[in-house]
Amino acid sequence: MSRIYEALQKAESERALERAPEQSEREEPIESARTFSGMDRPAAVAAVAEVEFETPLASAGGTVEDASFAAKAGGGALHLEAVAKRPWSPSLAQLPSLLERGPAVEQFRSLRSRFFELRDIRPLKTILVTSGMPQEGKSFVSANLALSLARHKNSKVLLIDGDMRRFTLHQILGCESQPGLAEYLGGRAGMLDVMQRAEPAVDANNPFPAALTNVTFIPGGNGGDRAADLSGSPRFGELIKAAAPYFDWIVVDSSPVIPVSDAVNLARACDGVLLVARGGVTKFPDAQRAQSELKASNVLGFVLNAVHEAPKVGDYYGYSASQD
Repeated sequence: MSRIYEALQKAESERALERAPEQSEREEPIESARTFSGMDRPAAVAAVAEVEFETPLASAGGTVEDASFAAKAGGGALHLEAVAKRPWSPSLAQLPSLLERGPAVEQFRSLRSRFFELRDIRPLKTILVTSGMPQEGKSFVSANLALSLARHKNSKVLLIDGDMRRFTLHQILGCESQPGLAEYLGGRAGMLDVMQRAEPAVDANNPFPAALTNVTFIPGGNGGDRAADLSGSPRFGELIKAAAPYFDWIVVDSSPVIPVSDAVNLARACDGVLLVARGGVTKFPDAQRAQSELKASNVLGFVLNAVHEAPKVGDYYGYSASQD
């Protein structure tokens, strides 16, 4: 009986040794993933920040599928230097976030601080900006929010004009409007084809705002009547997924949510939605309906735009901030 027991023990030991290499091969990547997911969030973000625009997506916290998609999208891994530089002539009157002080710049700094607070609670990188109705200032808020984020510790920001019907961000930034998101979603252009960065103009009398060099822009293109179908394309989610490891923030300007469904479609790929209302213009039922249309998304809150009596920050105990 003892010999049978010893033989069984020996056979079991041999089987355990045969399984050991296979088990270690399976467990090693799981342990690696567990180590990364166990990092606190600031450390994980810092690890990504160190390799932005220098390392392929698979090494920057993305996946092999992300890198493969980037290659198919038009140029392999996403490098900052690979993005085309084009002349920009920004409308500084529409970009108060570039000012050093004043009520407007302080309001955008306050909004920026709210997003950092929210990011401490849950993952937040891609923000879609929309409104209930047209002419409520969503594009103005999108552009200034992106620049305010870009001014904070030289953050890298991707600004996307997702309003493929009435795209206006290129007018605020003073740059070309095509090729853009519509061409990309339609499969007529790659990811790098539709991206552009500012080429600073040399003008001693009008220095080029340094914050603009931290912004990468994807214009709206020309979606026309196909905008609804294009906004529902899975390519938008793939674009966000492939670009996200290389940017600290992604801001998406979108069509108003009540007249058309584009914003609802695009919001599925975004971490949160910021709604814009215009002071003295937006009706309360419209604001309620806009929020209801986005009930499946993470609505972060409302921004009240065009308020005539803005807080006098500079008069508050003589305080006027001049640093970001």
